[in-house]
Amino acid sequence: MKAVILAAGMGTRLGKYTENLPKGMLKFNEKTLIQRQIEVLNSCGINDISIITGYNKEKITYPNIKYFHSPEYSSTNMVVSLMQAKVELCDDVIVCYSDIIYEKNLIENLIDSKNDVCVLADEDYLDYWKARLDDWEDDMESFVYDKNLNLLELGNTSCELKECKSRYVGLIKFSKIGILKFVELFEKNKDLYWNSYNRWKKSKSFKQAYMTCMLQELIDNKFQVKVSLIKHGWMEFDTVEDYEKAVIWEKTGEIKKYINL
Repeated sequence: MKAVILAAGMGTRLGKYTENLPKGMLKFNEKTLIQRQIEVLNSCGINDISIITGYNKEKITYPNIKYFHSPEYSSTNMVVSLMQAKVELCDDVIVCYSDIIYEKNLIENLIDSKNDVCVLADEDYLDYWKARLDDWEDDMESFVYDKNLNLLELGNTSCELKECKSRYVGLIKFSKIGILKFVELFEKNKDLYWNSYNRWKKSKSFKQAYMTCMLQELIDNKFQVKVSLIKHGWMEFDTVEDYEKAVIWEKTGEIKKYINL
C-alpha cells in the first residue's frame, strides 16, 4: 500500500498562518499537518509515501519521502497535482488531502476495504461543521449514496441539506484496478479538454478539476465507487476561522468531541 499527500496548494484562506507556507505545513499542537499524516500512515505500516509539492516546495523536507512537483499549481488543481506522481499510480494507494488530520482507525478502515475505489465520509459531521463555521450552510456539498453504499453524486455546492447526509473527508483508497481506471479517464479527458476554458463538471475547467469531479467521472462511466462511513475522527484546516477555533478547542479539551490526537 502506498500513500500520496496532495500538498501543492497555497492555502490563501488561512491568511497570516500560511504566509509563504504551504498549508500542509501549518502547525497544530506543535506538529505540522503533514507530519501528523506521515506519523499516522507509518503507524499503519504505510512507508511508501509521496508528497506532491507546489507553492513554496522547499518548505516541505521530510526524510524518507518521495517528492513530485506540480509546476502549474497556481493554475491547476488537485487532479493535475496527483498526476505528477503518475509513475507511483500503479498499485494500491491512499490519496490524502494535506489540510486534514485524522485518527489511525480511519486509515485502517481504508486499508481493510476490498473495493476498487473507496471514499471515506463522515455521517455524523454536522455538529463539527456548525461549531467550526459560523456560516456552515454556505459550505455544504452533496454526497449521495444508495443503500448499498454505492456513491452516486458528490461535490455539488448547489444542493439541499438532505443531499448532504455525510461529508467527504479527503481520504480515498484506490486498488490497482481503481487507480489505473482513474488515470485512464484523466488521460482521455485531457486529450479532449486540456486547452478548453469551459466548465468541466463542477470545476471551472478540466485543468482545474477537483478530485470530486474525477470521482464523479468514474461514477458517470459506470465504475463502482464505494462509500465507507465513519463518525468523527478527523479535522480540516481551511480558513482562519476554523483554525483559530481548533486551537481553542485543543486548549480546552473540547477537541475530543471531534478527534483523539
